[in-house]
Amino acid sequence: MLVAGNSTVDEILKFDVDGHLATITLNRPEAMNAQNPPLVQAMSDAFKTVRDTPSIWVVILTGAGGRAFSAGNDLKWRTENSDSIRDFEETREDAFNHPKFELWKPVIAAVDGYAIGGGLELAMACDVVIASDTSQFGLPEAKRGLMADGGGVHGLTRAIPTKLAMEMILTGSFISADRANDMGIVNKVVASGELMESAKAMAYQMLECSPKALQAAKQAAVLGRDEPYWDALDTEYSMFERLIASNDFIEGPKAFSEKRKPEWEDA
Repeated sequence: MLVAGNSTVDEILKFDVDGHLATITLNRPEAMNAQNPPLVQAMSDAFKTVRDTPSIWVVILTGAGGRAFSAGNDLKWRTENSDSIRDFEETREDAFNHPKFELWKPVIAAVDGYAIGGGLELAMACDVVIASDTSQFGLPEAKRGLMADGGGVHGLTRAIPTKLAMEMILTGSFISADRANDMGIVNKVVASGELMESAKAMAYQMLECSPKALQAAKQAAVLGRDEPYWDALDTEYSMFERLIASNDFIEGPKAFSEKRKPEWEDA
């Protein structure tokens, strides 16, 4: 299990916990937080810790340095470590947004600077995206003879109107935070200096909710979005069954009727 404040991990990723809120910070500012196998493994370990720690209810994912959330895959590292990359085993199920990873806790992306290539894919993997007004988004893979095969091509065409997605995919051009907001890639745009404050404000709104209710809602939304409406309604989702068997299912209505703040159980 990844431990907050681990000095070895802190070299490439910071993991901090404040009450029920965890913050994961990509910590390779000199490389614009580009993702190489060690960072990908550290992220996977961090999200496993979030998933498996009941006292953590919500997580913010961000990047250090202010220049980039993440500039995508580290092609320089890949070129210089061609032998090592062959030994790195990663499957789709290792991604924190993959249903088989079973991370049903809310993930907020706090984007400051470039979120391009794999960085945009990473932001889109989060449930909510808060961006600074200086941020830029794009999938430049085609300009490098590559394809955004980590969720960019398939994820973007599902997240926004097809014509807008195809424009980004086929030109490789970057768009501003404001246009990303207009398209629906970003939830909110704020000044750079207000980014983390805004992300935490969103997180605190989530922390007012039952953590079990949040997980039940996220699981149902994710697993049910590709199902016909009535089939999704009739599906028995495991996190909802867990919710209705918990004290939160009783505590919420009771606290509302008694006009007091509910006392939720850990996730």
